[in-house]
Amino acid sequence: MGNRADDYGSDVEIYRKPLTDTVYAETPTGAPEQLLALLDALGLERRTTVTAGPVYVWHEVPGHLSEDEQEKAATRALPSLLLAGYVVNIPDDLFDPTAYQEAVADIRNHRHPTATPPAGARPASKAPGRANSARR
Repeated sequence: MGNRADDYGSDVEIYRKPLTDTVYAETPTGAPEQLLALLDALGLERRTTVTAGPVYVWHEVPGHLSEDEQEKAATRALPSLLLAGYVVNIPDDLFDPTAYQEAVADIRNHRHPTATPPAGARPASKAPGRANSARR
């Protein structure tokens, strides 16, 4: 039981499951908790299946939303995920350009709950220089 994020080497694969109305956001097996928590904060619902092998974790756009609202919810997650440095794929038929622009504007205006990437989402860059030089 693999998933698309494992197959494509991305951090998040957003897609509508064939023959259903369910919109999935799959992460790689063993994805960091920071990514999973960000998806939670963006309003996606976490699901888990425990197997004899790995534990599979994925997110779904809430099923009570209309098809149009599901597309907007999936699209609105993109700017925060990209801002946090994640590689995300979403098919054109789920992407809503207006919802994307609204989410970007919310982040710029600090109106989005995840306007700031979570601590530790990106490794701190190491400043070059004299950090390791010997004192004389």
